[in-house]
Amino acid sequence: MPGPHPAVAACRSAVRRALRAYGELPEHALVLVACSGGADSLALAAAAAFEAPRAGLRAGAIVVDHRLQPGSEQVAARAAAQCLDLGLDPVDIRAVDVGTGAGPEAEARMQRYAALADAAAAHGARCVLAGHTRDDQAESVLLALARGSGTRSLAGMSPCTTLPTARIDPADRASGSSKRALDEQCALLRPFLDDLTRAQTRAACTALGITWWDDPHNEDRRYLRVRARATLQDLEKEIGPGVIAGLARSAQIARGDADLLDEMALAAADRLREPPWAADELAALPQAVRARVWRLLMARQGAAAADVGRVHVQALDALLTAWHGQGPVDVPGGLRARRVASRLVVERGPVQ
Repeated sequence: MPGPHPAVAACRSAVRRALRAYGELPEHALVLVACSGGADSLALAAAAAFEAPRAGLRAGAIVVDHRLQPGSEQVAARAAAQCLDLGLDPVDIRAVDVGTGAGPEAEARMQRYAALADAAAAHGARCVLAGHTRDDQAESVLLALARGSGTRSLAGMSPCTTLPTARIDPADRASGSSKRALDEQCALLRPFLDDLTRAQTRAACTALGITWWDDPHNEDRRYLRVRARATLQDLEKEIGPGVIAGLARSAQIARGDADLLDEMALAAADRLREPPWAADELAALPQAVRARVWRLLMARQGAAAADVGRVHVQALDALLTAWHGQGPVDVPGGLRARRVASRLVVERGPVQ
């Protein structure tokens, strides 16, 4: 008896590896697939429907309707029906309202992950599977390179991260204390991220007789990621096949480096404890570690780590490496850092 189509087998193997790598799950634990109705997520849904029961797990799905275009509710309903036909249960449709504050792409992403977290909590799911492929990872790395980002951004998306199942204080998450409470969160797994391509997910759907939906936004060049996708296709033509795979492989390497630096920074921040901090102890840290330590220390004093940018880190670092009696450094979150003799002090300053 012939086996499954190679693309189908690759999708199933990726899901099986991801579930095993995550760790032991209780028998009959629920995993949910984030399904948009596109080829990537439907191939993932089909693979999860096959693999989950064989691992003693239950598989369901979450369909997020971003309501960004006419007829989106029909697209969501169709995706949900396809998940049910594949044997996934429960299947939950969540409609969200996408604002414009951080831009349409960022706002849609934030609302989508919030909806996934809410649905996971409502159903008691232990993990959510997302269908990001190697192509998506390469796009993330290309955009990070264009921005001149650091190692963490160049690492792209993680194959395993977390969705909060309850509200977590931003300072706690930034400080690393959220890492100590993983049992209180739902995992977000991306089984296809490192090894499977968009072409493979389409081939898997075709082999299984699954018709997918192509989001017209994926062809709209007003969106930065769409332009990055087109650029990657051009690079593959001009430089040769392997650019996408190479960028994804670079993300894997950078991820390992970034994880180690983050661990070193967290250990250093734990040693430093509360301010005031000894300037010579901070200055003795390697610069790559110290930049991360500054963000952790400021987050623990009430700043949002994401708001502590490179310019703030450089100004804070100058209190150590270029000290000539300069004034205090204002940090987002209403903080003000200054040097007093050989120590660094943090106090409440003007609200930023």
